[in-house]
Amino acid sequence: MLTQEQFTQIVQTYINTVFRVALHYTKNPADAEDLVQNTFTMLWQEQKEFDSRDHIRAWLIRVAVNEGKKHLRSPWRSHVPYEEYAASLNFPAPEQQEVWQEVMALPRKYRMPIYLHYYEGYTTQEIARLLGIPHATVRTQLSRGRQLLRTQLQEVEFDEI
Repeated sequence: MLTQEQFTQIVQTYINTVFRVALHYTKNPADAEDLVQNTFTMLWQEQKEFDSRDHIRAWLIRVAVNEGKKHLRSPWRSHVPYEEYAASLNFPAPEQQEVWQEVMALPRKYRMPIYLHYYEGYTTQEIARLLGIPHATVRTQLSRGRQLLRTQLQEVEFDEI
């Protein structure tokens, strides 16, 4: 069981990661915050010992993914668009905001593997374990997601010309 100090340290370290995973599922910052709260409540109540920081991080992401899936099945979920939230984010360069918006526009089955691989640095094997899908499926989703992103970003580029 975690002490108050350990728990606080883990929350401070991983809250942004868990929030981003939740946001990929909900596309709504308020709902994502609820999922983050649920995830960390489950961590506080968890009775098991974790082997390492990587184990804790993987556990938190897995719980956030499961909470996101439960949220999508819920009849009470809100359907508020995230455009207002996206407009409030600050990116160092406009290109980064465009890429982020295009990643968020991808279907969820491509969005999550791309996020976990490129933003969180997980391997395809680790993503397969986190999402509970076969390794070959992750590789296929990454490939198709990259192709969709390439197409979408080229369309944005041509629209600007």
